[in-house]
Amino acid sequence: MAAILDAQGLNKSFGAVTAASDINVAVQKDSVLGLIGTNGAGKTTFINMITGYLKPDRGRIHYEGRDITQLAPRDITRIGICRSFQIPQLYASLTAFENMMVGIGVVLQNAGRGGFFSRGEPLVPGYDLPAQEVAGRLLERFGLSQYRDKNAQVLPGGIRKLLDIALTMVAKPKILLLDEPTSGVSAEEKFAIMDMIMKAVRAEGTTVLFVEHDMEVVSRFAERVLAFYDGRIIADAPPEAALNDPEVRRFVVGGALQRLDEAQAKHRA
Repeated sequence: MAAILDAQGLNKSFGAVTAASDINVAVQKDSVLGLIGTNGAGKTTFINMITGYLKPDRGRIHYEGRDITQLAPRDITRIGICRSFQIPQLYASLTAFENMMVGIGVVLQNAGRGGFFSRGEPLVPGYDLPAQEVAGRLLERFGLSQYRDKNAQVLPGGIRKLLDIALTMVAKPKILLLDEPTSGVSAEEKFAIMDMIMKAVRAEGTTVLFVEHDMEVVSRFAERVLAFYDGRIIADAPPEAALNDPEVRRFVVGGALQRLDEAQAKHRA
């Protein structure tokens, strides 16, 4: 099967600092990849190159066979690659439903289906439903219907996270990049939040890459793990193999893996 995303020979430096060194990653459609590594290892640089926020010094990025290396972030979003950020990007004074409608309005305008002179109620690309129906459907899918009329600024942290990711789905992306989806979420909520995210996103047929520091989350939800260290990928394997790789244990997970082993043993007991 051809890769939906293929990054080959990516290199990026900032002065004397090498943030990406010969990165080669092929991502299959409908897969889930977890990206791990310490701060400064190169994870965010990789995501920023994929989404156009940074241009590689060398190397090429292909999406569905098309070279997107030099496309602007807005253009990359329009063709089906979207991202969420570690800190939710929401309109604090608007309700959850209004946030969704703003996002859908942008999608409609980009597709030439909205605007002052549009007639009737245009259908949202990818969903073929009116805007209000798409907003309601996504809120329900992410378990947010009960927060529909609440302002974003008063929502709990985990709910804000869900709403932020639901907003990325208004464009019906083929690839979604999530930056620490459980960051700021309590230990008691993290699995439920991540489970909701993955079920909702995967129901739309979206390929997922997520950055995560919590090895329990990585172990449970990733099908494949890319481990970054010093701008390089030092492991590319299923979770169990990647997390037990000697270099990963030494440079990336360390005590986090010990805590994971203890948590799994406690769960089995």
